[in-house]
Amino acid sequence: MELTPEIMYRAIVNKDVSFEGLFFTAVKTTGIFCRPSCTARKPKFENVEFLKTTKDCILKGYRPCKVCYPLEKLNQTPTHYQQIIEELSLNPSIKIKDQDLRIRGIDPHQIRRWFLKNHGITFQAYQRMYRINTAFKKIHGGESVTDTAFDSGFESLSGFGDSFKAVFGVSPKKGKDKTIIDLTRIETPLGTMIACATSQGICLLEFSDRKMLETELKTLARLLNATILLGQNPHFVTLEKELNKYFQKQLKVFTTPVFSPGSVFQNKVWTALQAIPYGTTRSYKEQALSLGSPESVRAVANANGMNRISILIPCHRVIGSDGHLTGYGGGLWRKKYLLDLETSNTDS
Repeated sequence: MELTPEIMYRAIVNKDVSFEGLFFTAVKTTGIFCRPSCTARKPKFENVEFLKTTKDCILKGYRPCKVCYPLEKLNQTPTHYQQIIEELSLNPSIKIKDQDLRIRGIDPHQIRRWFLKNHGITFQAYQRMYRINTAFKKIHGGESVTDTAFDSGFESLSGFGDSFKAVFGVSPKKGKDKTIIDLTRIETPLGTMIACATSQGICLLEFSDRKMLETELKTLARLLNATILLGQNPHFVTLEKELNKYFQKQLKVFTTPVFSPGSVFQNKVWTALQAIPYGTTRSYKEQALSLGSPESVRAVANANGMNRISILIPCHRVIGSDGHLTGYGGGLWRKKYLLDLETSNTDS
């Protein structure tokens, strides 16, 4: 698809995130440049020019927009928020109150809005979730409910019990029959990703702006009969290290364990995806042939679309029979980026 000015203008009017990374909008009347999905009021068509990179915008004298922050990674967690998140992950029992935030120079209302937008809960609720996750694991490890409650930062047994029951629907004593899926955010050059894991491995890795993410999380919780909670997981450590190496062109094969609940056919398709070598592509037809089911091209494509573990299960390596890029949950611009990254890093 050729990116004509008309197509790009329509994209900015629709705030279409799928065009992220393909161009920037420079507004002649204000001297400001924006990303395609910017929510600011849209200029008239005759008042804009479309440029390929932020460097092009700056060289022509444009300033970055203060609404969409085009110089930052898409959906990236602000540094001062990331520091707080890391503190909580190291010590979930601490309580950061509004006054503590103000001392750090952070507006409590602003961080509340950011957490609501990116996590669906307030910052205070985020802290409680972390404490509950930690407490759950301690109880499963054999610690007493009383010790766990106070070690996790709760001021009373009743308060701990109410919080626990609000999440799991049962009292802490009956909580041993429950299971949880850990969730975290990971920053990448393509934007923030949401990762989920159980003891068996990574069970979800998606870009935070994926439209189907909420549905995927609900489906995952139903399939595993589990509650998804913000928290730490040993697999996240390995995943983050390997993702960093992958984007730095230092890793071609992931060793992070994956756990992909689904049908027998879906798992056959997902296993076949992992067999596509780094730096190469397959068509849906070739994928179906490799499974011994040449007639199941559409079913294979549907199973690819149901893959919840991006990059590690590389559905981005599947393209149309005519060589064109086809649908990708993270957006075609990300698919192109991943394919370009891999092909530029293969031995000639």
